[in-house]
Amino acid sequence: MDDTAQHGLQTERPDPAASSSRINPRSPREAITPEPAPAPPPRSETVRNPVVVALNALLTILVLIALGIGGLLYWGKSEFDAPGPLTAEKAVLVPSGSGLQSIADTLEREGVIADRYVFMGGISAYRQTARLKAGEYAFLPGMSMRDVMDLLVSGRAILHTVTVPEGLTSRQIVERLRGHSMLTGEVDQIPPEGSLLPETYKFSRGTTRQQILAQMQAAHERALAEVWESRRPDLPIETPQELVTLASIVEKETGRADERPRVASVFINRLRANMRLQSDPTIIYGIVGGEGTLGRAIRRSDIDARTAYNTYQINGLPPGPIANPGRAALEAVATPSTTNDLYFVADGTGGHVFATNLADHNRNVAAWRAIERSRGTETDTATPEPASATAAEPAGDPLDLLDGAPRRDPNAPVLPTPRPET
Repeated sequence: MDDTAQHGLQTERPDPAASSSRINPRSPREAITPEPAPAPPPRSETVRNPVVVALNALLTILVLIALGIGGLLYWGKSEFDAPGPLTAEKAVLVPSGSGLQSIADTLEREGVIADRYVFMGGISAYRQTARLKAGEYAFLPGMSMRDVMDLLVSGRAILHTVTVPEGLTSRQIVERLRGHSMLTGEVDQIPPEGSLLPETYKFSRGTTRQQILAQMQAAHERALAEVWESRRPDLPIETPQELVTLASIVEKETGRADERPRVASVFINRLRANMRLQSDPTIIYGIVGGEGTLGRAIRRSDIDARTAYNTYQINGLPPGPIANPGRAALEAVATPSTTNDLYFVADGTGGHVFATNLADHNRNVAAWRAIERSRGTETDTATPEPASATAAEPAGDPLDLLDGAPRRDPNAPVLPTPRPET
């Protein structure tokens, strides 16, 4: 037995596990060499499924499409809001009934927008297609497509005007509308005399003449209703139509706004006194009707001729208006001046001098005759009508009064001279 055994001592045996975990020294070259990566795990059978592959591909395509649409929308919005190509203001007509494509084509052709497709896309994106309005528009330099859209939606088209003077007949008004190049369409029927309100009317290009007449009739009805409600209760006038008839005479008798209420008072006083109105414009209307102009001076035979409108020959008011009076004339008849005047004659200054009796009136007429003689324009009312009136009397202003009131344009309101009873 050896010493070790004798002393009860045991010798440790080396542990295999410990020796295996011991780091073995490596060479410098081995130390810098990377260790190989572990092998990938085995691929799932689900990923290899054709349906999953197809869905992944579809999702990728959809993402790419969404990105493309987003980029396109961003670009389109930028173009839609960018300044336009116009360098100077330009008027462009958008015809009634035009569709979005037609409007876009027109605007691109006229140089208002740069790209009709972007414009149509923007209109559709903002859902404004049904709100675009026809008309003639003034497009400003550099207007963006958004500005153009807002203008077309607002309907702020270029407005033209037609002015109808007071005192024209309905036929003369229709002829004036027919001569306006911005209006369209025909007039089927001449409106009733005195049913139109003379005024300045605004309209957009393409408006029809019949539409303007309808506006004038509606405006007349509104004005007449308002004036009739505010009339003086003691007037010798029973209906709104009678008010229009007398207002048309006042309109034709004086063109001065400050004189209308007083001229109206003369006729109101004559009606109350059962005197004939003796208004020269009624003579003319009784001869030519809606034509409005006689084409020559009034003759003694015209005064003596009995027509339905000749207030030298009939009592009271004529059967209807002799022109279309304005609102001021309607108001003058509804609220005339309070006077005792029965006569008036020109005073040489563009106005008139009024009288309450025949003697004063004759003196006023004599004064006017003196003015005429000084001007060399006297008209001899006592001269009998010649055998050949056409040959002996040259054509003059159709509204010349026999006792010498000054005349103006035949289409303008005329100056009055009611005559004394004979």
